[in-house]
Amino acid sequence: MSDRIQTTGNGLGVCTVLAIVFTTLKLTDHIDWSWWWVLSPLWIPWAIFGVIVGAISLFYYVVFLVKS
Repeated sequence: MSDRIQTTGNGLGVCTVLAIVFTTLKLTDHIDWSWWWVLSPLWIPWAIFGVIVGAISLFYYVVFLVKS
């Protein structure tokens, strides 16, 4: 038997770290960005996901439902 310990990486992601850094910079007045841009690392991945799902749905609608 081996005595290996298997660990998984459940640390912070890049987007979370960027959001924390941008929020810290905004609260310490080092940047003068809108809160939309400060928190953009949290919502931009979801927006990209939504665009991809929308494009796939439109493709499905055009190919399978319009042709029948």
